[in-house]
Amino acid sequence: MLLLPSRRWLVGAALAAALAPLALVWPGAVGLLVAVDLLWLAALAADALLVEPLDVLAVDHDAPPAFSVGHALPVRYRWTTRGKRRARLLVREVLPDLLGGPLPPRAVALEPGRGTTELIEVTPARRGRAAVAPLWVRVAGPLGLVWRQGTVARPWSVTVYPNLAGASLRALPVQSSRRREAGLRSIRRPGEGRMFAGLREWVPGDDTRIIDWKATARRGKPIARQYEDERRQQVLIAIDAGRLLTAESGGVARLEHVIDAALHLAHTVVEHDDNVGIMIFADEVQRYVAPARGRRALRAVLDALASAEGRLVESDYPLAFRFLAQRNRRRALTVLFTDVVDRTASDALVAQSATLRPRHLPLAVTLRDAALDALAARPVADDADAYRRAAAEELLLAREEALAEMRRRGVLVLDVPAAGAAKAVVQQYELLKRRGLL
Repeated sequence: MLLLPSRRWLVGAALAAALAPLALVWPGAVGLLVAVDLLWLAALAADALLVEPLDVLAVDHDAPPAFSVGHALPVRYRWTTRGKRRARLLVREVLPDLLGGPLPPRAVALEPGRGTTELIEVTPARRGRAAVAPLWVRVAGPLGLVWRQGTVARPWSVTVYPNLAGASLRALPVQSSRRREAGLRSIRRPGEGRMFAGLREWVPGDDTRIIDWKATARRGKPIARQYEDERRQQVLIAIDAGRLLTAESGGVARLEHVIDAALHLAHTVVEHDDNVGIMIFADEVQRYVAPARGRRALRAVLDALASAEGRLVESDYPLAFRFLAQRNRRRALTVLFTDVVDRTASDALVAQSATLRPRHLPLAVTLRDAALDALAARPVADDADAYRRAAAEELLLAREEALAEMRRRGVLVLDVPAAGAAKAVVQQYELLKRRGLL
């Protein structure tokens, strides 16, 4: 803790110093000046002895469990003091950058035996997690001549989710129950991705594809596998947080567009009463949440999205897909948010994404570069424009070849502009459900 003279004391000291020029014409002014200075210093010392220590102060804060980017939420502070005198505080709060940074200093008055409540509105600037620093507090002395400065602890770890506009979490249980009450459910087409229920004797008229030949050999008569329609499917969101998504599109990091799209997809999946999970990876797997249902699953996905960070590294696709194969053996729609440059640079991605077939249904969502598209369509005015356009067209052609190879290997590809990724991926998910492909 530190003792500092207040502005009031400094102004008084400056006025006392104004007596110094009188010593040139009046010798007695020297003694007067010394007396005034000693008296003023004594007042400072007395005020310093009477100022309340910081350990008599306490603050409780009531903050939301999580914030959402761009949405102002109140944070309530409750100040109390165990001291015997009225306390005047000057509070300086340094919030993390994701909450908007430092707040302006504010004054707080405390009466003995009574608490004081503050209400501060906080508008997060970006998603993420951070620990909030202690409050810097100055306590004024009874005479207002000195400040006692120090910190008051308030343990607080803040989480800021992506923008939740359009994703009403409270409505999820109601919407899901209404869908079930209305008899809406997803089905699978025969022979693809059905849930095994048991064995039974095969009868003429049954599809020969459901015959279990091992069981038939053991029992000496045709035995068929029996399946039942699966009402709840699995959707696993995989986000490539490597260097390909660290670039910006329209002044916004492409990873932020991906996170927005993943959030809307997760919300839609839960609304349809399906299971949702997420994996975020780059050169290593940063976060994995196993598919689950309901609001709890959506909260877990939100937590993972809040801490996702892009890295300027090459993504390790073999590692990521091995990890996925080991932890998720049940059939799932695997939505991979990534990008491709050309066939050579994206060879590992193209090869590994195809390994999801036939157990899973892979959907690769790639983000088109609007600036590159515009450059390839720009009219040519001179030689420099011609070279730039030719280079852009070559890059787009190489990229399309890589996407075509993914399609040939059985991977569904959704190539969309970054700003339209959220709407496009939700529409694709709903289309696949209507067709019974999950």
